[in-house]
Amino acid sequence: MTAITVPLPEEHLERLKAIAQDAGVSPEELASARLEEWLSRPREDFAQAARYVFQKNAELYRRLA
Repeated sequence: MTAITVPLPEEHLERLKAIAQDAGVSPEELASARLEEWLSRPREDFAQAARYVFQKNAELYRRLA
């Protein structure tokens, strides 16, 4: 596994520490878990764009089929 360093404003670091403490995990574990969750989610902006294109061009696609 590779480690990265991310600069954070002091207020973000304090908020991360507080949330991690409430969750009973280290700030590093919390940050890693949230990043993993974010990376595993489907890209909603892509899905919205694809729906728009398919809806906009539905008649064209029907004719080409």
